Amino acid sequence: MKFLDLAKVHVRSGAGGAGCISFRREKFIEFGGPDGGDGGRGGDVIVEVVDNLNTLIDFKYQQHYFAKNGEHGKGQQKTGKDGDDIILRVPPGTEIIDEDGETVLFDLTEPGSRTIIARGGNGGWGNLQFKTSTNQAPRRANSGQPAVERTLWLRMKLIADVGLVGLPNAGKSSFLSTVTNAKPKIGDYPFTTLYPHLGVVSLPGTQYIIADIPGLIEGASEGRGLGDQFLGHIERCGVLCHIVDGSSDSIGQDYVTVLQELEAYGADLMDKPRLVVLNKSDELDEDDLDFAVGALKGASGADVMVMSGGLGDGTQPILEKLGEMVEDARARDAADKDAKAWHP
Repeated sequence: MKFLDLAKVHVRSGAGGAGCISFRREKFIEFGGPDGGDGGRGGDVIVEVVDNLNTLIDFKYQQHYFAKNGEHGKGQQKTGKDGDDIILRVPPGTEIIDEDGETVLFDLTEPGSRTIIARGGNGGWGNLQFKTSTNQAPRRANSGQPAVERTLWLRMKLIADVGLVGLPNAGKSSFLSTVTNAKPKIGDYPFTTLYPHLGVVSLPGTQYIIADIPGLIEGASEGRGLGDQFLGHIERCGVLCHIVDGSSDSIGQDYVTVLQELEAYGADLMDKPRLVVLNKSDELDEDDLDFAVGALKGASGADVMVMSGGLGDGTQPILEKLGEMVEDARARDAADKDAKAWHP
């Protein structure tokens, strides 16, 4: 399934049906009075979150979504039929953004939840509704409310527990393919990964999702390379795993470059727990490995874990450490939700 995380849609709700002007006409009933029915209500445009989706690709091939209009009222006090709703099914983590491309209207994260983005118009009253003691034969009815038409953006941000960050060709995709069933494209050149991939890690007592995004370069937060397009996918990750290429000639600078882009992007990415990992240990002898670990420790000021993502060496301790960090992040999120529930 092709990945697409941004789509533009045009939606229109249904207009309400018009009320009817009618009078009862039956044999032997000379003054039957008004019997015009009300118009039916127009259909809504609804967005529904579906759990098994992870792309917006369907909206590439269909951009226009129109709900049905309500039917007009009829004589004999018959109310018009309501218009059918139309439902847009989106993956968890989808934001509904106004036409300006900036104003977030809804942030949909819970599978099964529904949100009305264009409400159908109410049906108009028939002349029966206007009958009074002083006006026994009203000759007026309401037209239905008009439809609501708007242009919106759908933007998906992956919901994962761990986000892999690093420069292009740092070995993130190799690590993901080794520890999960995900099959991202792997190559020895930059930007092999052109769109995010998800993989599931199962450990005794816990399970979590890892997201691999395209590599970051200097200036990614300002739109250079592919990083700016996909940095949003790690906004929802509880933990970041920063992978650095151990065979690089500038390990410390590589680490700092990615860190600067995370900070420039904002969205509290710098506040997320991070695990620093030196990759490609199989390409280094013992002395070079010690030097690389020392350089990365000096740049990050944190403990460094070592692995060969392609061969799988050293990955198990890293997965276990990430699992502990994910559980801590989930506990914090749960505590925050409880606090908000008590103090709305």
